[in-house]
Amino acid sequence: MAEPAPVVVCLTGSAVSLAETIAAAVGGTVHGRDGRVETAVSFGETTAHIRALFAAGHPVIGLCAAGILIRSVAPLLSDKHAEPPVLAVAENGSAVVPLLGGHHGANDLARQIATAIGITASVTTASDLSLGVALDAPPPGWRLDSPESVGPVTAALLSGHSCRVSNAPPFLNPLKELPNVLVDSTGSEGEAAILTEDGWTLKYRRTSLAVGVGCARNCASEELEALVQHALSDVAVKGRAVAGVFSLDLKADESAVLDLARRLDVPARFFSAEELEAQATRLANPSDVVFAEVGCHGVAEGAALAAGGPDAQLVVEKRKSANATVAIADASTPIVSLAGRKRGQVALIGLGPGQTAWRTPEASQLIAQADELVGYGFYIDLIGPLAKGKPRADFPLGGEEDRCRYALEQAGQGRDIALICSGDAGIYAMGALVYELLDRGDLSDAAHRVEIVTAPGITAMQAAAARIGAPMGHDFCAISLSDLLTPRADIERRVQAAADGDFVVAFYNPVSQRRRDLFVQSVQVLQSARPAETPVVLARSLGRPDEVITLRQIDEVSVDEVDMMTVVIVGSSQSRMVRVGGRDRVYTPRGYAAKHQEAAE
Repeated sequence: MAEPAPVVVCLTGSAVSLAETIAAAVGGTVHGRDGRVETAVSFGETTAHIRALFAAGHPVIGLCAAGILIRSVAPLLSDKHAEPPVLAVAENGSAVVPLLGGHHGANDLARQIATAIGITASVTTASDLSLGVALDAPPPGWRLDSPESVGPVTAALLSGHSCRVSNAPPFLNPLKELPNVLVDSTGSEGEAAILTEDGWTLKYRRTSLAVGVGCARNCASEELEALVQHALSDVAVKGRAVAGVFSLDLKADESAVLDLARRLDVPARFFSAEELEAQATRLANPSDVVFAEVGCHGVAEGAALAAGGPDAQLVVEKRKSANATVAIADASTPIVSLAGRKRGQVALIGLGPGQTAWRTPEASQLIAQADELVGYGFYIDLIGPLAKGKPRADFPLGGEEDRCRYALEQAGQGRDIALICSGDAGIYAMGALVYELLDRGDLSDAAHRVEIVTAPGITAMQAAAARIGAPMGHDFCAISLSDLLTPRADIERRVQAAADGDFVVAFYNPVSQRRRDLFVQSVQVLQSARPAETPVVLARSLGRPDEVITLRQIDEVSVDEVDMMTVVIVGSSQSRMVRVGGRDRVYTPRGYAAKHQEAAE
């Protein structure tokens, strides 16, 4: 997934020039307060916007008081290892202070900003100030092998205790200047270590190993992992770390390969048969049988060499088990930029009714990380500033199948696609259609290998219920009155069943320009089965500026009050209206009163 880009939040017009300079220095964008700042991306309420950016994973650089940023993100703080950086910059450019994520990008961003605007970064983390290096954040190409030792080792260095650094790579050079540190060249090639006098060891390993694998369809994960771990044990003396797991693109959905990458905590990348065949002259064990099967003379060796680069050497030639193969290549330098294509993903995003505060952090993160946004244009617009600058493919109403096919085929090319839906993606939205298309089997093979993830959203009926009380406090059902895809007779039968079962009913798509009588008929069916005072909730444009909530009795409902932006909740015979705080509310009791009466008797 693409890492969300930094966002510079600008609150005043006088700071726009500074904001643009900072954005250019860090590869970010400027978001300006609507009505105050002229920028391509604008926002309304400051705290809500900063919170949404932080939840989506964007590094946030605020040209404002530090307190504004702190109060905005405070409710979301939980895991310092997963949270994005937050920095405060004085509006006059006199100071830049990392507030969160110092060792996870904030300090580096602060230094970049400071260089761009000609000041000194106000870095406050002790290890950066006193040691000149963040021990828990090695640069790309190196892997921290013992994170539990970071604290004790840092404390020992800061306290002046004697420490030894072996095979110090360039990023540990600042430690050589400390009087309590002895530097030597002992240890394994490709491995660096910091050892304290009381026995703590902090290890770093160079990520120069490319693990190439192949396997039969539905190979057991345990079989592949055992084969790979045995091969790795033979090269462990070199002290190198694994940069990634690599294979043929036909294996992009193979559970054994994906599970292996998760167990090793490294990315999985995939090559086409043509890309692997380009390594044919370098293979130690080329196979005509493999070529006849998949179009290249070697999967495991070819993938390892392709990932390692032109100077890589096989340190483990192809090994086989009953259903799997492995080969390992060692690159001449750390593998920083991974070759190959990642497995594509379609993220089914439920935005909820449209209000940013009702969108889950997971949905915001998937939107921020997506390579492209796909959906009905109006729904993509509801995302607001997070969608600005993102590639997007807009499809009209009625183009549901086209947009799902597009999303799946683009993901098949190794891209991360966010398929945007209102409400919840699995309820009257694109979730079911995506799986239906995959079930039909008329998509490309690549599209069938993508990953599908779903971020749940608040449905219109949930939002309407929350606005008016608890009308769905007992059994309820949802019925769409659109007869474009569902035969009218089926809809009529379901409405009658809901009336017979005395369910609270949420009607979606109640009317359209050509279809109004079905709503009238459905209300009449329910009206005949429940009291005239049965409450009905008409909720339009939920969570948006033009939101309207109307409460009626079932004998007062008019079709003229309803449109396609309205969800209608019809209470059961037990639903009640109650006056609370000067406002009418609706609830459907579950039977606690009867239970209380029974207990009293």
